[in-house]
Amino acid sequence: GQLRHIKTGEPFVFNAREDLHRWNQKRYEALGEIITQYVYELLEKKCNMTKAILPVDATEDEPTTFIYLSPDALSNPSKLLVLIQGSGVVRAGQWARRLIINQDLDSGTQIPFITKAIEDGYGVMVLNPNENYLEVEKPAKSSPLPSPTEPSDEPAEKRERKDDKEGKKKREFYEKYRNPQKETETERIPIRENGSSEEHVLYVWDHFVSKAAAKNVFIMAHSYGGLSFVELVSVLVFHL
Repeated sequence: GQLRHIKTGEPFVFNAREDLHRWNQKRYEALGEIITQYVYELLEKKCNMTKAILPVDATEDEPTTFIYLSPDALSNPSKLLVLIQGSGVVRAGQWARRLIINQDLDSGTQIPFITKAIEDGYGVMVLNPNENYLEVEKPAKSSPLPSPTEPSDEPAEKRERKDDKEGKKKREFYEKYRNPQKETETERIPIRENGSSEEHVLYVWDHFVSKAAAKNVFIMAHSYGGLSFVELVSVLVFHL
């Protein structure tokens, strides 16, 4: 369950470069995305959980999110465990990405809690409160045509050599100091009724937890997940 070098077996070390902060961030985000997909795979294959798409009545062309359910999450008559992580980059099944990277899966994921709960006869529901929007690339803006320049007396061959030299310098500077990936403008499309952690928790309660057969519901929440649950409680009390 530890992140290690595939040849040497040494623990993973993130090789950050002092002069390339944006490059470091992009690389860390890419590693985090790989981890997220791997945790999803473990939830499905190791824990035998399945995705439930939200909103439940989503159309084909609108953004969606999901939660994970154990096979008996809705039908278990006795007890249901609901897991809610904190805010940030963590997704369903994760407590802390830093712990997953620097320590192991048992420290940073919810998998030990899920497997133990299933062994003890609980139905399990894993929420995903941080996946609140779909990020899409904005259409590229058309660039204005360059203004005509005055003709130069410099020979064309010499101008070409000069332009090539300057272009090479710019490329080398870009490769050394700038983000290696071309940045694009994006916009965020919120997921209906799941646009925040609080909305997500309330939505899952209304459409899943409240319809579960379990007589006893147990909530395990970390950090901001706890605040989202408190918000849910205040809403439920208000409507009593």
